[in-house]
Amino acid sequence: MSEIMPFSAAVDPDLAAALAQLPDLCLDDLDEARRIFDAMLAALGPADTSGVTVEEWLVPGAPDGPEIPVRLFVPDACPDGHFGSRAVVLEIHGGGFVLGSAAQSDGLNTVIARRTGAVVVSVDYRLAPEHPYPAAVDDCYAALSWIASSAAHLDIDPDRIVLVGDSAGAGLAASVALRARDLGGPPIMLQVLLEPELDDRLETASMRAGTDTLVWDNTKAALSWRYYLGEQSPNGESVPARQSDLSGLPAAYIAVNELDPLRDEGLEYAQRLLHAGVHVELHLWPGTFHGFSLVRDAAVTRRATTSLCDSIIRAAAKTVVLEND
Repeated sequence: MSEIMPFSAAVDPDLAAALAQLPDLCLDDLDEARRIFDAMLAALGPADTSGVTVEEWLVPGAPDGPEIPVRLFVPDACPDGHFGSRAVVLEIHGGGFVLGSAAQSDGLNTVIARRTGAVVVSVDYRLAPEHPYPAAVDDCYAALSWIASSAAHLDIDPDRIVLVGDSAGAGLAASVALRARDLGGPPIMLQVLLEPELDDRLETASMRAGTDTLVWDNTKAALSWRYYLGEQSPNGESVPARQSDLSGLPAAYIAVNELDPLRDEGLEYAQRLLHAGVHVELHLWPGTFHGFSLVRDAAVTRRATTSLCDSIIRAAAKTVVLEND
């Protein structure tokens, strides 16, 4: 019996119209890839940060590690009726572990802060291959620890921490959740994993079929993991899909894209979390490819963003109810 082809759907029409604006990055030449990626983000224009105060801070890093730049997004007001006003979101940007910066998520983070009333902290973690694992996880976990220890100063509730990561950032968010569980670290209310990069083995059906998929393919994925792991053997923290025990992790919101090589590893991780007794909300966005949220005005991007914000509001509201019982 032949294997069913994982990618048979057409690209969402709104997204198809914008494909020419998305460059094909070659990770073999990282300097050039970074230049092209930064130029693409600049061409999208600045995010609308109205209703939100954006600040740049330096926070303590891991022991013997450097200070970490973070960007804070503080909403000017809390939406009426939302319980997210005391929540805080630690956002971890994507980029295959090797590209980008916290600033690339300004648009998303502004929307999250504005719609949920949460304070958002976006971490500028160190990139591979100059800084292979565990540098990025160390930086993100240090930012989590700083948030928890600075709750009074930030005017947030340390029991309402949400992790939000995209692509490689989602893989880092999953790693941070695992480390927090294993070390008894700060409690995490919700882990939001968007188009997550979770598995270096590249053996899922969607990854094997992803030879010339839009924006991201299996060749880029292989290089991404090679840069990130360096000479180290993978383990259950550096590669969350290799973690044998997923019990005791925070509730998860997982979103995958229909035409994305990473699709099936996200689906498999969601299923394994469910089998481990973890609450999971799972979304598959039809007609979408990896990085589709760069097309900010597409209807499916707006739906995905609304769904994400609603999940944060619901989680914060549920926490309030539990505390009041």
